[in-house]
Amino acid sequence: MSDLLNIGASGLGAYSRALATVGDNIANAQTPGYARRTIELREAPAAGEIVLSRNSIRPGGVETAGVRRSVDPWLIEDARTASGEADRSSARLDAIDATERALDDGIGGIGESMTRIFTTADQLAADPANATLRAQFLQSVDDSAAAFRRTAAALGSAANGVAQSASITVDSLNTDLTALEAVNQGLRRARAGSANEAKLLDERDRLLDRISSALPVTASFDARGAVTLLASDGALPLVANGSVSTLSVSILANGQLAYAIAPGGTLAPSGGTLAGLSQGANHIAMQTASLDVLAAQFASDLNGWHQSGLDANGNPGSALLSGTSAATLVAVALTADAVAAADASASNGNSLQLANLRGSTGVEAGWAALVGQQAQQAASARAQDAAASTRRDGAFAARDMVGEVDLDREAAELLRFQQAYEAAARTVQVARETMQSILNIF
Repeated sequence: MSDLLNIGASGLGAYSRALATVGDNIANAQTPGYARRTIELREAPAAGEIVLSRNSIRPGGVETAGVRRSVDPWLIEDARTASGEADRSSARLDAIDATERALDDGIGGIGESMTRIFTTADQLAADPANATLRAQFLQSVDDSAAAFRRTAAALGSAANGVAQSASITVDSLNTDLTALEAVNQGLRRARAGSANEAKLLDERDRLLDRISSALPVTASFDARGAVTLLASDGALPLVANGSVSTLSVSILANGQLAYAIAPGGTLAPSGGTLAGLSQGANHIAMQTASLDVLAAQFASDLNGWHQSGLDANGNPGSALLSGTSAATLVAVALTADAVAAADASASNGNSLQLANLRGSTGVEAGWAALVGQQAQQAASARAQDAAASTRRDGAFAARDMVGEVDLDREAAELLRFQQAYEAAARTVQVARETMQSILNIF
């Protein structure tokens, strides 16, 4: 009868834990990063030794072998790789889109304001003595210089936004690395097969998902599930042997980003958000440098043209612009009479010569080429981002098919374990009633 009681008691304990596991699955069906649990049941051995007596018979029954998470390591790794590439392309696209907005080619932009200079010069050539047209010409030059400064400021703002995003990402990454080491310590202390161990493993995988989306990493696991984490680019340790490295980002003078790991050295990530931000910062820096080249050419061409002419008083023209970059380009304050519309042969001779600056090597053509190149790069980045996002969604779907919670299946499991629990309870009741009947005989 003792056997029957122990069999029933073992069933009550095992099926109670099984019901709790199903309850966890149902409660966390929508929790990100939660992997479905299944409880492993096995037959308890029917013979063995107990504490107070050797070679005695130990009743059989059922016992739990542990809680198992429904995961596929290959699919998890594939999803992390796809997520890192998608986040890289997304961060890069954001920076390229910000650059495209900064290179405004609409009304009031650089292209439109430069065209107005040539249009006003043509009008001035038809009426070189018109003081109003002279003032309008000077205003168009000032407007163009202001357009260059606005564009440079917008590019600077975009670069600052990328730098801030990089700083925030690095801070979040350092926090996650510290949390990952805390999870490692918990896993080393957790009882194997326990629900607590499963929770820690879920948190470990969530942290690894976030870390790998920011930076390509290589993970290895010990027997308890604790992870040793290396940066894939350079194999620098991030979490290893109980220590955690610290990442940092530096902003270079031209807005480009430089990453480092302490202790360790420099880091040049090839994927993840950090790589995308670095590539975005490089793109903005390249476009800023190209804009500065155009600004310097614009000032040089316009000053050279103006200084070769004569103003209304017969004096040589002075410089129209000062500054060597788009951010420093400023129109020199001149009076209407100081506009050098004439040359030695005619009162409008120099105005007519300005059209010679509009060739294929002129600033207008250079600006059009810069805007066209930007548009092509933006279109390419959008196509790459769409492909990477599709790849990530597919990898996530494949991973989730293994670990997702199906409420219909959980309902069936709940019913099954409830009936098993009731049967175990009935077994205990029968044993008690039988024992009582035997005692009543005496």
